[in-house]
Amino acid sequence: MKRNIVIATLTAAALATGGTVAAFAAGDDEPTATQRQTDTSAHEAADRDDDAADDRDDDATEDRTAVRSADVTAAEAIAAALKHTPGTALSADLDDDGADAWKVSVVKGDGTEYDVRIAPDSGKVLGAQRDTDDDQDADDRAELAAVKGAKTDAREAALAAAHKGTVTEIGIDDDNGAVAWSAETVKGNSHGEWNVALDTGKVTQDRDDDGDDA
Repeated sequence: MKRNIVIATLTAAALATGGTVAAFAAGDDEPTATQRQTDTSAHEAADRDDDAADDRDDDATEDRTAVRSADVTAAEAIAAALKHTPGTALSADLDDDGADAWKVSVVKGDGTEYDVRIAPDSGKVLGAQRDTDDDQDADDRAELAAVKGAKTDAREAALAAAHKGTVTEIGIDDDNGAVAWSAETVKGNSHGEWNVALDTGKVTQDRDDDGDDA
């Protein structure tokens, strides 16, 4: 009886103020649709974060595996590639997908691009293959122009980043409109991502990197 009086009182108060009242039963703790949607979104965000962390861990493991079999540094690989194929080096990547070689991307003076493969143990040139994809967009041309006019080239950027760990990859990156060298390193069990300024060679940690390398 008292319960009915309470509900009736609340209903009357709500109607007097232009609001509405949802009837409820004592002890009813079922989550609302909004609560369920919020919980689902939170779980999905957590899952995405876990997946991203797993991907970073996988990348770090692969990089460490490749580094253990490499005696040639990124800077040395770039120097060897440029000696074989003169031009402008755009990137160097320690390929661990079965090729077991440094892959250095070089653009020659006539604009043609070559992938030069360097043995990670001896520094010898294993081969050079022309990149047949000549469809460079405006961003590619802008990045190439920035690299050609930079005070810090790919080899020097690799040397600068090497102070943070063993460089496994170096390349050009357009981060929020600012073109810079982007380097990945491993040091012990840590995986780091760094930006190297084209003009000063200053090394800063990538803002999107969650690694614990220092």
